[in-house]
Amino acid sequence: MTARDEHRWRLLLDAVLTLSSGRDLDELLTRIVEVSRDLAGAQYAALGVLAEGERRLRLFVTDGISDEEAALIGPRPTGRGVLGLLIDHPEPVRLHDITEHPQSYGFPPNHPPMHSFLGVPVRTGDRIFGNLYLAEKIGGGDFTEADEEIVTALAAAAGVAVENRLLQEERERLAVFEDRDRIGRDLHDIVIQRLFAIGLRLQAGMKWTDDPRLIERIDEAVDEIDTTIGDIRRTIFELGTRPRSGDLQTRVTRLVDRAAGSLKIRPTLAFSGPIRSAVPPEVAEDVIAVLREALSNTARHAHAGRVAVELTAGAEVVLRVRDDGVGIAADAVEGGLRNMRERAAAHGGRCAVTAVEPSGTQIEWAVPLS
Repeated sequence: MTARDEHRWRLLLDAVLTLSSGRDLDELLTRIVEVSRDLAGAQYAALGVLAEGERRLRLFVTDGISDEEAALIGPRPTGRGVLGLLIDHPEPVRLHDITEHPQSYGFPPNHPPMHSFLGVPVRTGDRIFGNLYLAEKIGGGDFTEADEEIVTALAAAAGVAVENRLLQEERERLAVFEDRDRIGRDLHDIVIQRLFAIGLRLQAGMKWTDDPRLIERIDEAVDEIDTTIGDIRRTIFELGTRPRSGDLQTRVTRLVDRAAGSLKIRPTLAFSGPIRSAVPPEVAEDVIAVLREALSNTARHAHAGRVAVELTAGAEVVLRVRDDGVGIAADAVEGGLRNMRERAAAHGGRCAVTAVEPSGTQIEWAVPLS
């Protein structure tokens, strides 16, 4: 074993230990991509996460391409061409030149040139979670069998780490629901019953006085108790339902999936950065409101054949909605877009609407996170 090989296997061991630590899923996926690039000696790396039960990528995490470069490239891949080869046949793939493969789909404008390629599936349990994609061997040449072997080992460790993280998140959600059920039972069985008993005693005590002012005050107190009981019962009902918010990444995914019906096309969706952990709840609510408005405007006015949604978390949370339609209508500018700008301004952020060549519109909504 060469010194280089020994260094890489030590790096893999360190990575496995790091992946097993208690980090959230966003950080975990980012770390997997970073380590895979180091291990393979690649200039570019990405992890494509598959949509549940579908043949498409719902998430594309990259390393080696800056946010500015990614913005120029446009929508993230969804799994066509050689990337789709791994979706259909989840086995390691090494190519001398990805552009010469029969299934090569080509690169969009502003995409950096890529030739040498290594792809490896990431499994969680009995299903394929996604695929690791490495491109452009540093120093030239092709990815080797040794590169494939060590990245495959990383993918196996990554699959275990991702599955453990997903199971942990599910356990945490179940624990929250159990606590909510317990609180609901306590409110109903203890608090409401005590308030009801107090109300009955107050009403019974009214017969001991002829003072109209005191009777009026007792009536008011009983009414307040009834109102409080109603409030508590509504709270119990809300505690018994699954929270509508969930994490921001899940909410965005569901909203985009629902929008496919009114748009008549399925938007592409890409996430970058710690979406789940870095975006505070008050900003997350505005992200959802702005995305809903943007997709609604697109469905009503754009007549688009392609829509792309990107959400990035770093120093800022940045939401981009881009389409290839006919442009924004004047009434949309006066209505929904004004609301988007006001929501951004409330957090010290910005909202810009720009034309896309040769046709279409991009809405970029950004709010600082620091």
